[in-house]
Amino acid sequence: MEVTAVATQGGYGSSDWVTSYLLMFSDAGRNWKQYRREESIWGFPGNTNADSVVHYRLQPPFEARFLRFLPLAWNPRGRIGMRIEVYGCAYKSEVVYFDGQSALLYKLDKKPLKPVRDIISLKFKAIQSNGILLHREGQHGNHITLELIKGKLVFFLNSGNAKVPTTIAPVTLTLGSLLDDQHWHSVLIELLDTQVNFTVDKHTHHFQAKGESSYLDLNFEISFGGVPTPGRARAFTRKSFHGCLENLYYNGVDVTELAKKNKPQILMMGNVSFSCPQPQTVPVTFLSSRSYLALPGNSGEDKVSVTFQFRRWNRAGHLLFGELQRGSGSFVLFLKDGKLKLSLFQPGQSRNVTAGAGLNDGQWHSVSLSAKWSHMNVVVDDDTAVQPLVAVLIDSGDTYYFGGCLDNSSGSGCKSPVGGFQGCLRLITIGDKAVDPISVQQGALGRFRDLQIDSCGITDRCLPSYCEHGGACSQSWDTFSCDCLGTGYTGETCHSSLYEQSCEAHKHRGNPSGLYYIDADGSGPLGPFLVYCNMTDAAWTVVRHGGPDAVTVRGAPSGRPRSAVSFAYAAGAGQLRAAVSLAEHCEQRLALRCGTARRPDSRDGTPLSWWVGRTNETHTYWGGSLPDAQKCTCGLEGNCIDSQYYCNCDAGRNEWASDTIVLSQKEHLPVTQIVMMDAGQPHSEAAYTLGPLLCHGDKSFWNSASFNTETSYLHFPAFHGELTADVCFFFKTTVSSGVFMENLGITDFIRIELRAPTEVTFSFDVGNGPCEVTVQSPTPFNDNRWHHVRAERNVKGASLQVDQLPQKMQPAPADGHVRLQLNSQLFIEISAYFQTGSSMTYHFQEHYTLSENSSSLVSSLHRDVTLTREMITLSFRTTQTPSLLLYVSSFYEEYLSVILANNGSLQIRYKLDRHQNPDAFAFDFKNMADGQLHQVKINREDAVVVVEVNQSAKKQVILSSGTEFNAVKSLILGKVLEAAGADPDTRRAAASGFTGCLSAVRFGRAAPLKAALRPGGPSRVTVRGHVAPVTRCAAGAASGSPARELAPRLAGGAGRSGPADEGEPLVNADRRDSAVIGGVIAVVIFILLCITAIAIRIYQQRKLRKENESKVSKKEEC
Repeated sequence: MEVTAVATQGGYGSSDWVTSYLLMFSDAGRNWKQYRREESIWGFPGNTNADSVVHYRLQPPFEARFLRFLPLAWNPRGRIGMRIEVYGCAYKSEVVYFDGQSALLYKLDKKPLKPVRDIISLKFKAIQSNGILLHREGQHGNHITLELIKGKLVFFLNSGNAKVPTTIAPVTLTLGSLLDDQHWHSVLIELLDTQVNFTVDKHTHHFQAKGESSYLDLNFEISFGGVPTPGRARAFTRKSFHGCLENLYYNGVDVTELAKKNKPQILMMGNVSFSCPQPQTVPVTFLSSRSYLALPGNSGEDKVSVTFQFRRWNRAGHLLFGELQRGSGSFVLFLKDGKLKLSLFQPGQSRNVTAGAGLNDGQWHSVSLSAKWSHMNVVVDDDTAVQPLVAVLIDSGDTYYFGGCLDNSSGSGCKSPVGGFQGCLRLITIGDKAVDPISVQQGALGRFRDLQIDSCGITDRCLPSYCEHGGACSQSWDTFSCDCLGTGYTGETCHSSLYEQSCEAHKHRGNPSGLYYIDADGSGPLGPFLVYCNMTDAAWTVVRHGGPDAVTVRGAPSGRPRSAVSFAYAAGAGQLRAAVSLAEHCEQRLALRCGTARRPDSRDGTPLSWWVGRTNETHTYWGGSLPDAQKCTCGLEGNCIDSQYYCNCDAGRNEWASDTIVLSQKEHLPVTQIVMMDAGQPHSEAAYTLGPLLCHGDKSFWNSASFNTETSYLHFPAFHGELTADVCFFFKTTVSSGVFMENLGITDFIRIELRAPTEVTFSFDVGNGPCEVTVQSPTPFNDNRWHHVRAERNVKGASLQVDQLPQKMQPAPADGHVRLQLNSQLFIEISAYFQTGSSMTYHFQEHYTLSENSSSLVSSLHRDVTLTREMITLSFRTTQTPSLLLYVSSFYEEYLSVILANNGSLQIRYKLDRHQNPDAFAFDFKNMADGQLHQVKINREDAVVVVEVNQSAKKQVILSSGTEFNAVKSLILGKVLEAAGADPDTRRAAASGFTGCLSAVRFGRAAPLKAALRPGGPSRVTVRGHVAPVTRCAAGAASGSPARELAPRLAGGAGRSGPADEGEPLVNADRRDSAVIGGVIAVVIFILLCITAIAIRIYQQRKLRKENESKVSKKEEC
């Protein structure tokens, strides 16, 4: 069946539930494969109680007959308990099996018109790593071939003009890796004239083939499984495919069905059958460096004989250890630098031998180790090495240790010069007897630790490659790395350019005139190129062309070109476009000297000269004039030698004249071609010289913005950087804290802030939990001086650097989420003024039902979810007492309240058990209802609560009412109409509400004030009374009148009749597609590079929905 979704619950009426698990699948009950939700996500978060349903829609779905759920963790107070439901659809499967010496030939209909489009689709399961899947050829050597080579699928296209075979350039497209894993893989090939779309599983390569006829002159037959030799029924010219094909279609025709019915257009050669045999090998995965497999040897035999196959990425690791009996020594077989080494230890000496090379390439390699009499042989694939032995009697030991050793305290004697083995083993034999790993799994044979039996869990971390700008990807079992040498870029993923963006930036660093590389799009896809920087009053970027220094133009017959000269530049078109767009001003000078010159136009007005710009558009204007004005510089200045003409050379005098033409419409520059025609004037002659492209200024460098009023803000395009993003800017401020930029998704977010006078923090969440990188300075940042910030986040981790302080880095988890999913705009830190009696309610349940596949540790606020920790932050300014700052309610009559008492002291109430009294704590820091701005941070971990006020005073308390906050319902700011079950002080503060300014309110990642103003977002915020959004809590905002509003006043009854306190969802009036960057950081932000975000691959936004009802619809789309 096609499996589209799974759902789990805990054991009914118990404390038994699984909190995380692996999902594995197989089509035969053997050789299992793990399902990955993303490129590197293996596990599924499970349940947090026994009754809730956690449902996952599988994207993409998969086909299987068997499923296996492997619990990884469960409730520590109970046992493993799972109720499971699987959703899916019927799946049709037509298979054909090739034994490596067979093929199937499909003869196409010979129609007068060949198809405009060919579509070939199939699935394959390979038993061997090499073989032809399909082949079609023509009469002149042109062909298309799909071949499996070392576990990768290669599509060969030899196309073009078949009449001229020598001009045909073969094309090779390679996709996939580790495709010889004996699991099904899908292939789709689309040929549309010269357009080729090649897809393997979910990776697609688009290609435009060169030539006119492409593949359209191929023969009317196509072979599958091999390439038959003409005239020989069972002979094949190349390695044939050994494995199964499923659902084989050619232009919608079911080829397998035709073959099963023995249709005449099908010719079967060799042993072709219509059932797919099940794999006989049982692989074993060594998951960590502590893994080992101990198997009994043939003790007492006078020989040693061990064979096995392995595949791995690590360059070093232990493979096999064994002791020889009767004191004759021991041996260790291990990998080092990708080579297999055998160390033999005998009394009084040790010997080493090496065989093979490049064995860490992820391919299966065969190893055979044998010893008898006076020699020990080791064979790797076809490479044999022999080690002579001391003349002692060989006697096989009791135990062989594969992959690693027991702890030293075990007394096993096992030792290894390198770390443990991470990878896969299969086909193990000891003596002449094959080892059955299933018996090991069942405890009937040997011992093991940290193995996954009947599955090879190797994965290619370089597919797709996250190394940018041509960086070379290499990998180990756990991670990958990028070699950026020679790319011009640096960083974990070769993302950050080594070069400045412009000559302006070089001048800013104090560099003198000279040759420099510049990278006009920074970390974008365009590479750096060499320019000359002329550091005068302005920093001029000089880009020279490779055309002639001077071009002489002489007369020619009327209507024929006298001269057509092209000009090429060292930089590509994209690089030139980026450099010109970045510059404030660009120009290119044309120096023209002429004798008897031609008229600018023919008699019918057709221009006789023109030039071509970088976009291949023709332009007939000259000089610094506007396009199509057709004037030289003298015509613009009114000083031509003949006032009847706009260019000196147009006067047609029998004397030499000159014009200096300045082209300055930068969107047309640089000049790539100049064409001059002749009007039939005899003996005309001219010469011109085209100068280099000259640009100065940097639009992304010298632009600053001052935030000097409460309502100041900037609009920017929405921030996109799923896999890689970097942000650079300058700032200066005098305040102690605030947010520079923030962008939120459903669960993901990214934020850069001044957390304290000496701390800048870059924080984000891509689904693995919040991650922070902080740079601390010995001196304050709020010194009203410029400070430079550069933050980068990629799949390898995050980095932050401020000024010249040491760069701080935070690595990403090896098997975590990698995509940053943001669906809102960049926001300034929103504050809101609450008038007396007003309130804002944030509904958690509606918010978190949007998240389907979110980790229980980072996203799940739902009525059936238990919270054991939360972080709350808020800033406020008020003079009212008592006041309710924040109230969080529960469906189970549990609550949290933060209030100001009558004396202005801060008080916190936690009630985490409805059958007990609340925990009440008073923090007598001072009277906080003094009209000044105060910050409060509350962090709870189980029963421990840490409260921080104004980033200095801290206090820790211990809860006694419980440790679990169950079924969170809503967060209320301002007046609470119903506080049933609350303590008397909380009820009094709730009735009074809050009058003043609130900002930076967060509960976990929920930001109620931002959610209220997010355009197009779900209506999960309800406002009663008058709440006015402002950019920050300004001085005096708490007195009686609100600060200036950023948006129109938002009132509960706005736009409709009814009481003023009647509830209504809060909707932002401004729904323009824009983004805002700014913050409560005072006065000026100076943006150096603004925001540059590069996504290696932009996929569609994940559809994240969480269905937590006890009954989930069983009807799923297929």
